[in-house]
Amino acid sequence: MGQGWQGAGGIPAKRTGGSRYLLVALLLCGFWMAYSQTDDGKSVYFWETGPWGRCMGSDCGPGGSQSRAVWCAHVDGWTTLHTNCDQGQRPSNQRNCFRVCDWHKDLYDWKLGAWNECMPVSARTFGAPRQFTCSGGEEGIQTREVGCMLKSDGSPAEDAICEYFEPKPRLEQACLIPCPQDCVVSEYSPWTSCSKTCGTGLRNRIRSVLVPPLFGGAGCPNLTEFESCKPGPCLGPEGVYSLMVGPWSACTLPQTRTTRQAKRRKGKGQGLREQGGVKDPETRELIKKKRTRNRLNRQESPFWDIQVGYQTREVNCIHRNGSRVGRNLCIPRELPLTIQSCVLPKDCQATEWTNWSSCSKTCVDPETPRGNRTRRRQVLQFPVGEGIECPLLEETEPCEPQGGSIPPCASYTWRTTEWSDCRVDLLLSQQDRRRSNLTGLCGGGLQTREVYCVQANAELLKYLSNLKEKDKASRPVENNLCRGPIPNRSQRCQIPCPIDCEVSPWGAWGPCIFENCDDQTGKKGFKLRKRQITNEPTGGPGSCPHLVEAMPCDEPSCYKWQLVSLDKCVPDDGKQCGPGTQLPQVQCINSNGEPVDRSLCSSSATLEPISCEVPCARDCVLSDWTPWSTCSQTCSSKTVEGKQMRTRSILAYNAGEGGSLCPNSSALQEVRNCNEHACIVYHWQTGPWGPCTEDPSTASLNTSARPNGEDQGLCSMGVQTRKVMCIRVNVGQVPPKKCPEGPRPSTMRPCQLPCKKDCIVTPFSDWTGCPVNCDTVGDPAKRKQSRRRLVIQMPSNGGQECPLVLQEERDCEVPKVCPGFRWKTHKWRKCQLVPWFLRKETPGAQETCGPGLQTRAVSCRQLDGTQADISECLRSAKAMPAITQRCQLPCQDDCQLTNWSKFSSCTADCVGVRTRKRALIGRSKKKDKCKNTQMYPLSETQYCPCDKYNAQPVGRWSDCILPEGGRPEITGVMKVQGDVKECGQGYRYQAMVCYDQDNRLVETSRCNSHGYIEEACIIPCPSDCKLSEWSNWSRCSKSCGSGVKVRSKWLREKPYNGGRPCPKLDHVNQAQVYEVVPCQSDCTQYVWVAEPWSVWKVSNVDLKENCGEGVQTRKVRCMLNTVDGPSEAVEDYLCDPEEMPLGARESRLPCPEDCVLNDWGPWSRCSMPCTRNNSRVRTAYTLRYPGVGRQCPELSDKEPCSLNLNCFNYFYNITDWSTCQLSPNAVCGSGIKTRMLDCVRSDGKSVDIKYCEELNLEKNWQMNVSCTVECPVNCQLSEWSAWSECSQTCGLEGKMRRQRLVVQASQGDGRPCPSQMEQWKPCPVRPCYRWEYSPWSECRVESVVCGHGTRYRNLSCFVSDGSSDGESSMVDEELCSSLELAVNGNKKIILKEACTLPCPGECYLMEWSDWSSCVNICVKGAGVDFGSVQVRSRAVLAQEPENLQLCPDQAWESQPCTGGECFEYKWFSSSRPNSSRPFIWCQRSDGLNVTGGCPAMNPPVDNSSCDPPCLKPKSFCSEAGVCICEEGFTEVLSAAGQLDQCAPIPILEIPTAGDKKGDVKTSRAINPTMPTTIQPGRTGRTWYLQPYGPDGKLKMWVYGVAAGAFVLLIFIVSMIYLACKKPKRPQRQRQQNNRLKPLTLAYDGDTDM
Repeated sequence: MGQGWQGAGGIPAKRTGGSRYLLVALLLCGFWMAYSQTDDGKSVYFWETGPWGRCMGSDCGPGGSQSRAVWCAHVDGWTTLHTNCDQGQRPSNQRNCFRVCDWHKDLYDWKLGAWNECMPVSARTFGAPRQFTCSGGEEGIQTREVGCMLKSDGSPAEDAICEYFEPKPRLEQACLIPCPQDCVVSEYSPWTSCSKTCGTGLRNRIRSVLVPPLFGGAGCPNLTEFESCKPGPCLGPEGVYSLMVGPWSACTLPQTRTTRQAKRRKGKGQGLREQGGVKDPETRELIKKKRTRNRLNRQESPFWDIQVGYQTREVNCIHRNGSRVGRNLCIPRELPLTIQSCVLPKDCQATEWTNWSSCSKTCVDPETPRGNRTRRRQVLQFPVGEGIECPLLEETEPCEPQGGSIPPCASYTWRTTEWSDCRVDLLLSQQDRRRSNLTGLCGGGLQTREVYCVQANAELLKYLSNLKEKDKASRPVENNLCRGPIPNRSQRCQIPCPIDCEVSPWGAWGPCIFENCDDQTGKKGFKLRKRQITNEPTGGPGSCPHLVEAMPCDEPSCYKWQLVSLDKCVPDDGKQCGPGTQLPQVQCINSNGEPVDRSLCSSSATLEPISCEVPCARDCVLSDWTPWSTCSQTCSSKTVEGKQMRTRSILAYNAGEGGSLCPNSSALQEVRNCNEHACIVYHWQTGPWGPCTEDPSTASLNTSARPNGEDQGLCSMGVQTRKVMCIRVNVGQVPPKKCPEGPRPSTMRPCQLPCKKDCIVTPFSDWTGCPVNCDTVGDPAKRKQSRRRLVIQMPSNGGQECPLVLQEERDCEVPKVCPGFRWKTHKWRKCQLVPWFLRKETPGAQETCGPGLQTRAVSCRQLDGTQADISECLRSAKAMPAITQRCQLPCQDDCQLTNWSKFSSCTADCVGVRTRKRALIGRSKKKDKCKNTQMYPLSETQYCPCDKYNAQPVGRWSDCILPEGGRPEITGVMKVQGDVKECGQGYRYQAMVCYDQDNRLVETSRCNSHGYIEEACIIPCPSDCKLSEWSNWSRCSKSCGSGVKVRSKWLREKPYNGGRPCPKLDHVNQAQVYEVVPCQSDCTQYVWVAEPWSVWKVSNVDLKENCGEGVQTRKVRCMLNTVDGPSEAVEDYLCDPEEMPLGARESRLPCPEDCVLNDWGPWSRCSMPCTRNNSRVRTAYTLRYPGVGRQCPELSDKEPCSLNLNCFNYFYNITDWSTCQLSPNAVCGSGIKTRMLDCVRSDGKSVDIKYCEELNLEKNWQMNVSCTVECPVNCQLSEWSAWSECSQTCGLEGKMRRQRLVVQASQGDGRPCPSQMEQWKPCPVRPCYRWEYSPWSECRVESVVCGHGTRYRNLSCFVSDGSSDGESSMVDEELCSSLELAVNGNKKIILKEACTLPCPGECYLMEWSDWSSCVNICVKGAGVDFGSVQVRSRAVLAQEPENLQLCPDQAWESQPCTGGECFEYKWFSSSRPNSSRPFIWCQRSDGLNVTGGCPAMNPPVDNSSCDPPCLKPKSFCSEAGVCICEEGFTEVLSAAGQLDQCAPIPILEIPTAGDKKGDVKTSRAINPTMPTTIQPGRTGRTWYLQPYGPDGKLKMWVYGVAAGAFVLLIFIVSMIYLACKKPKRPQRQRQQNNRLKPLTLAYDGDTDM
């Protein structure tokens, strides 16, 4: 359908009428309906299937089944009967499947294929690649194959299996196809001089490749440019012939070897043996040793098969055009050597690989690293001559052990010793060392333990719970074998603080009672007073002070009558007034004041009726007696007696006559003695409980309870005793009979005997290893090995003590010889020449002289010189020494000299010279040419070496490092940051470097330096925050109820240098720490005490009657209230002023015959709630009845209840929690927070708690809660590790480092961890020696002009300081003797190689240029990077113009590199002198002028009329002298009105009459630089509608065209839709089908709709 719709788009541009559109629409509609019809008539129905369901089955694997839904559907989307669809094409609704289970995850996995080549997105999207302008790279997509596979054999499986566990990995990913990179070459070098001095020659200039062509970019241009030159005419004939040497042939053996020579040698050997005869044993032994030495020197080893052969070469005469001519045409000269000895090349031969060795890992554990297995092969034949080197002789690969009986690997786990006792002093020593020796500390502390590594056992160790298994403790192993987190070495702990006993104040003295009420014999009694324990102490009540005190007394009684009340006074004889009696109401109470049965008081006399008097109308009226006051003393002595007092007052005076008189003032007060017993107080005092000892009475039972000692937990019971004595207060100990027996404490109590704990130690660990280290001489160094064991349980309660030795040390066994191997070279054999019959035609063949070869033997030895297998040296020794070398046998005409002697000694450094000599030997002494000292010098002179050394510091100072020795031992096994050893004076180091007089680096020992400058430094010690001690608690803020009391600390010194931080300070002054706790003040602690009212002072005195208005006063004092009553006066402000009684009152003093009432009684309590409807009353009673005609006032007073005036509500108020309160001896740990209940009146006043308790108000608050004050634990660090190896083996920049770890981070306000967890110091400077090649020599072809020759280079020892920019200096080769013979890691040393010296006229390739700088292939600013590359090239050189056609191709090669720079390439131009065209060139962003790399650019045109010149891409200078853009590009101008860039634009091309194209289409100018016949600015009928204006915005006509095209498109689509829609279905179809059909519009085919 897509193609059909595209075809519909090809409607002619000119519209001819609506009928044409309708015709096209009808044709399309008919085609579509015909397409949907088939012969069978059922094509409108088709089968549809649902997704496959879940795979079901009872077993895991391929036996499952899954199903899906299948139904018949109409093309309109509604479902129909199955019979409407073709049953033959019905899809299956069930299939077999693979039921996946969880354990299949280990069997199946996704197999990921490699990513395919990156394909452009445009090729996938549009079917064919489009042309586009590449900018950085083209987006692409690469695919891969992904499938599910069975892990065991890699066979494919269903994807659904793997998808069950993990989603299918992606099949596609985005990629980037880089833009083509053209070749970039440098500028040409200057022209060389002419290749000839006369005639016609060539001169050339060359350039090199900077960036190779990549990703399909343009290839490299010619690197060489030639130019003919004619220096001048030649005066004579030009030299046209040259002698050329060919290459040496392959080395071959001589083809003939006469048997005569063999027989002669054989005979000679037999004759020698026959002449020897029998010799004595000593001589035979000497001969045997000599033969053995000679055999070693001879090359008879099976590893070498050295055969000396010969090789030849040709010498030809060559014309300068390259053709060979007769040798006679070349200038006669001495021919070079054409035959020489050589070693027949033999390739290395090795045996087949041995079988793989067993895996180094012998156990099964997937968590541990894999093992290794190796295989080897032996050398059968070493390479000789130019033979192929030996392959790898040893191969290693990772492995896992195979087989069913392989044991599991030993696993290792961390073990710990038991925790040490909890110690508070460890915490205190962190805070203040002066406090670490305090005793009685409690609260939060620290406990430590040791951590060690053991091999994990299969069963749990029981050595801590069973003494019989204490030998089964695992032996410690090296800690590095254990993985995972290290258990904590310390933890916070809690020492329970002892709770001090707190007791209440003493109660009042009780009555005098018998010591034993059941035995009331005797008259001795005691008064007792008691106090209670208010805070239970830790060890029980035994540590509390005595709780009972006794005072002896007389007349004891256990029960007595107590007066409850007195009845009304009844006058005698029924009179209205006068004397009478009052009957007392009593109850029987015991000594505790509790009511008991009245019969118990039968022995005591009952209270008799009390006489009283009812005053008559004219009598004096007195008030009732007040109660007796509290006794002033608790006991009596000779000087002090106890007194009690009671008073009464005059309420009304008597009449003048006839009434009873008022008593005088002394009669208004009564005093009596009290507490007349002596002040003798006794109490029982107890001593401390003794140790728990075994109870003899239960010893046999304890023994039988634990027959075998199998259970340590059940220890025996014992007893504790203490001393109990009777104490007389202020006197001391008295006989026990003085104290009452009842409260006597016990002297014995049961206790549990502590269990014995033996010391438990681990077995000794294995001895540490003994690595063999050799000194510089090669002798083994002596070392020690050690082993250790750890205490894992300390002894206690008399258990077995720990052994004294926990670590043992012993000397290692020192081997006699240091392990190691070395090569031993033997003597060179005789120089071997080419056989005479092969060289007999060469000049000088008659002499046995000339160049030859000599060989020697090489053997492998141990360091002590004993013979070793050759394979040992191949593995561990240096490179094998050479076994062949060139040699020269001197001829008769040659000058022969001795070897150079040693240099003579120097008398002093840097002064004078030293010489060495040699001498002529044999006939050379007489030859004149040998006496030429210029050619053959016989002595050499040198300046004496100047061993001047200069030391100077280099690099930075190290960290400040404390000295290793002399550190104080710290208690415990942990190390806490801030200990003495972590601060103080240390040293910092700076490396010293030593140079010789030539500024070459030498060992620092030459400068008499150990390699460092030391400088003292200080590591400042941390200083903690220092606060003052706590101040005293303030007084409670309230005198009644709950208040607060405060104490504080002040900041004395702030922390610095990483000291312990301060706690949170007060926000106001930042210098104070407060602690606030609630406090409770007893509301009855201070009470007002009022004295009796004074005598009435009548203001209007009626002298006859002494009555009327008057005033009474009394004194009111604030007194301290005690158990025995108010005791002493205190300041008035301590009492509640609102409760203060009146000190004066005004009233009317009754006159004679007036009614007299007593004082008002207390007000009754208002009933709750307080409302005005309720009231309270108070009453009085009549003391004197009135006379005739007079009446008494009301006996009751009533007032309404008013809230907060006389009626109050009460409720509980709870305070805030206090801060966490610790024991005085604790610094942290568990404490308690408290709060208090307060009874508050409705007016807000705090009152005594009894008011709320009387109301039985609900109180369900928790008053105490446990809390924790976090212990300030300082940061704990590990020890410093050992210094690491130097980061560089030599040079100036090596560093050694050491680290420490945080074992436990700081907690609470502990001292934080320091920032410096790593320290470094410089390594001693060591010179960096290395082997380096010298530059290659010129190609040497002996004495001829050209041909095959050899070039050489030397291997020299260089020293440098190891820095990247440091210069190297050549030094003696002895200094590199310890290094492996390798250059830049390459062990293959090449000191000579074949080369070719071109003949005159020959065209040849130059030597390789240097590698170019590393260039990054990228797009600057776009973040696109395709790696870095560098390149080198070989240019072509020619010497004859006629040989240019014979030149070889130029060459280049590239290699990847790192660190390349990203360059940009831009066009630059400048005006040329005397030229109208500018000079244009391409320049790289680093300023280098190049060819290639710049964007494509039109050929420059005459820009003389444009200023500035038109240099922007796609621009040119118009005839008007303005820079404009080419076709297909629009101008974007800068703010200055100059051309900024040429932007590509869409172009509408309107064809002219001559144009054959009929379609109007939109195109884009893809490559405007293609050559075209129509140039810009020329005549023609092609117009271009520019949609963009000069400002870069769309023009208005573009919007109009777009809107018209959109309306036209909507119209066409509507026509096609109406023409193709289906007709309405007949109404006879069922209604339910209609509901399934989509809604359609009817179309009756009218054309004018």
